[in-house]
Amino acid sequence: MENPEKFRRFSSCRGVAFEINPQHASPFAIAAPSEDERRIGTKVWLPWNQRSSFKVFLSSDLIQRSMSRASSHFCDLHVEDDEEDDSVEEEEELEEIKDVEMQKPFALPSTSKREQPAKAARKGGSRLSIILLDQGLFTVYKRLFVVCLTLNITALVLAATGHFPYAKRKAALFSIGNILALTLCRSEAFLRVVFWLAVNLFGWSWVPLRLKTATTSLLQSLGGIHSGCGISSIAWLLYALILTLQDRENTSHEIIGVASAILSLLFLSSLAAFPLVRHLHHNIFERIHRFAGWTALALLWGFVLLTISYDPKSKSYNNLLGSRLIKEEEFWFTLAISVLIIIPWVTVRRVPVKITAPSGHASIIKFEGGVKSGILGRISPSPLSEWHAFGIISDGKKDHMMLAGAVGDFTKSLVSNPPSHLWVRQVHFAGLPYLVNMYDKVVLVATGSGICVFLSFLLQPSSADVCLVWVAKGIEQNFGKEIKEMVSGFPREKVIVHDTAVSGRPNVSQMSVDAARKWGAEVVIVTSNPEGSRDVVNSCKAAGIAAFGPIWDS
Repeated sequence: MENPEKFRRFSSCRGVAFEINPQHASPFAIAAPSEDERRIGTKVWLPWNQRSSFKVFLSSDLIQRSMSRASSHFCDLHVEDDEEDDSVEEEEELEEIKDVEMQKPFALPSTSKREQPAKAARKGGSRLSIILLDQGLFTVYKRLFVVCLTLNITALVLAATGHFPYAKRKAALFSIGNILALTLCRSEAFLRVVFWLAVNLFGWSWVPLRLKTATTSLLQSLGGIHSGCGISSIAWLLYALILTLQDRENTSHEIIGVASAILSLLFLSSLAAFPLVRHLHHNIFERIHRFAGWTALALLWGFVLLTISYDPKSKSYNNLLGSRLIKEEEFWFTLAISVLIIIPWVTVRRVPVKITAPSGHASIIKFEGGVKSGILGRISPSPLSEWHAFGIISDGKKDHMMLAGAVGDFTKSLVSNPPSHLWVRQVHFAGLPYLVNMYDKVVLVATGSGICVFLSFLLQPSSADVCLVWVAKGIEQNFGKEIKEMVSGFPREKVIVHDTAVSGRPNVSQMSVDAARKWGAEVVIVTSNPEGSRDVVNSCKAAGIAAFGPIWDS
């Protein structure tokens, strides 16, 4: 049996941070109603008026209240809270209800304790298996991985059997080519251009919806190509090293040593990226990937220079390197890899920030400069050690901000000890939310702090007509008055807010399906934790509605 404490935190999906086992007192948890609340809570105040769309639905065709485990995980993967925390929350909620009863009440049908549905048993399996296996065995990500690996292995077999002489002669080039491909799949500057092209090419009403969703699936799953090329680069370099050892009389010990070192670093990076290691020790994975990658790149330059300048006849290195260098594909591939890796670091700056904490559970980080909708950014307290990705809220004019839930050491420090400056990458990157611009009508579903990546679509003009569904706990208390006001000035059919502190846990999957049907949406895009995203996507697809959510390595 796996220890659940091992899966404390996780932030793998690009641009979407979530916690696999959140803190018990997290405001993003959807707690089941207490017994006292069930007995007393027959009257609930709706903080909504005709001039504001900020509202809490209690019981309607759009929302079906559910106490099943299937819907609890949208804001909390661990529903059992500490008894002390439960008692404090119950007392606060009881006081709120008593105060509300003095106002004009809104009555709900009373439900006895016996009539309450029983809590469903927790699903078996680890969180890791949910993330990796429950998304399906034949996802686009895994199909891209298999296709990429199959093509490379086929070419490798043909080369080894003498049916592909060019590949046999240029085995090292094929390894470098795979490294270039995997770098492109993770280059935020390159992908920003690719996403922009996708939106401008396919973001027209006459483009078939099937083509749009296929493009979204492909761009979301580029990690499959990244992983496939990583394994393939190791296979090709190993093959090149074997060929070199078989013909060691025509090479040098330096070339063999450098190639062996590069192979070792690639293998180490692949092991660190193995899902089990990556999820249990994410910081270790990130550091190994970064520093092993940089070291391997430096060694790759040495390998290219040595192999091009080495003369097997004289057993020495010649000085006529420049004219030969520009004629070799290995040089240009290595140069392209270097440029792609250097670009984001050239844009790193230490900038002033203003941080406010509406509660002890979240912080709002404000920066200068407007940002387009659907864009995400990275911030860091120490650029060489860690980077954190967050969605950006902006009206596209003077400034922008990020909403960071206090679920990890860094995000908690923003609340307890807010810094005056942070490191940022000035080239923001595009992810799944950016592809909202490709569609005409979209339903955006967010839980907890996942709202921040979608708010920009309400605050600034967008090519897509969006409907926002937000499920969170204690909206104003935990996210602040500013966030609440941002979602308050829109038509009631455009923004649907469900405060679980007032209304209990909803069936978010059914809510999403119903909202998509009512809105006439082409697609549903959800930002939640792995279980929540999976269930919303599956429910929408079962209803014949295209849906996308962050995958574990998108």
